[in-house]
Amino acid sequence: MKPKQPDCFRCKHFFITWDPKFPRGCHAYGIKSTQVPAIEVLHADGRPCMLFRPKQLQGTSK
Repeated sequence: MKPKQPDCFRCKHFFITWDPKFPRGCHAYGIKSTQVPAIEVLHADGRPCMLFRPKQLQGTSK
């Protein structure tokens, strides 16, 4: 069974850059990309992203 690809937009490491050539980034992997970073990680490593951490929603306490 193929592992599910994480949703970068729901990850706390994901960010939007100011660079129009590389608009999406990942702080955990230290990359900027034209695609979502999880796709870049899959292409480079052959495995799905292992550093996905869900974002902490505003207004919720832990």
